[in-house]
Amino acid sequence: MTAVPPFRPTRLALGAAAVGTLVLCSACATTGAADTGTAAKGGGKVIQVVAAENFWGSIAAQLGGSHAQVTSIITNPATDPHSYEPTTSDAREITTAQLAIVNGIGYDGWADKLLATAGGGPTELNVGDLVGIKPGGNPHRWYSPDDVQRVIEQITADYKKIDPADAAYFDQQKTLFETRALAPYNQLIAQIRATYAGTPIGASESIVTPLAEGLGLKMMTPESFLDAMSEGSDPTAADKSTIDSQIKNKQIKIYVYNTQNSTPDVIAQVNLARSEGIPVATVTETLSPAGDTFQQWQVTELQGIEKALKEATGR
Repeated sequence: MTAVPPFRPTRLALGAAAVGTLVLCSACATTGAADTGTAAKGGGKVIQVVAAENFWGSIAAQLGGSHAQVTSIITNPATDPHSYEPTTSDAREITTAQLAIVNGIGYDGWADKLLATAGGGPTELNVGDLVGIKPGGNPHRWYSPDDVQRVIEQITADYKKIDPADAAYFDQQKTLFETRALAPYNQLIAQIRATYAGTPIGASESIVTPLAEGLGLKMMTPESFLDAMSEGSDPTAADKSTIDSQIKNKQIKIYVYNTQNSTPDVIAQVNLARSEGIPVATVTETLSPAGDTFQQWQVTELQGIEKALKEATGR
């Protein structure tokens, strides 16, 4: 993602509100939290959680319900998580939390440094370590449906370990989140896989790769170009020529790009795709709008991709 001037985001405190059911509702969109209101009684404990990025924070808040208070540090879509400069307040949030969720894989190194100074402070959930992706690998794990599920499982396990008295409550929250809140997300993923598996696509950067794999789509864009754009380096002339040829010769059916990283090279490819009649779909790096839940954000993007695929293939 293109570096932007350091920005101190407004923190989004999530997870304290209790609502009747875990569904897509205005209250969930505002707070990111949900509670069944009928969970088994426990110790009444509220776990203090900090998430480096709001996409993981949204999930953590909904799984924690009224027994977790979640604060996300990166909440503004204009903020680049790679180059973010943490504040003293950020350090305090992390060192005083009981659970800290970081993406890892070099994506939010600033959070790793803060955790290193926290001593034996919070329990750490490092997503990269959890899913087995080493530094240098693709860090955009929130776009992998399988990895999202693994994070859901681990957050729930961490909650139950920190607050065993409320284990039944956390199990119920997880069940409701998976079967209700995530239902449209899971249905769209299954639907796109069933209808469009193997369809060749192009993309602006590596953020799209885990999603393409999850949807069963065939990524045609050279990996070296995808990585260069994600890392903010200059792509090679050979890669740009290859992509132009793929577009002009209709070797891809749709083109997907990150609107938060619209470099001149990407804009040129988007314009070329549109001029050649190739549908264009968009994604973003973080929740957009910032007040959406994880599932609202992802469903909107998946609907856009499905619409583009339908337009391109007639299916």
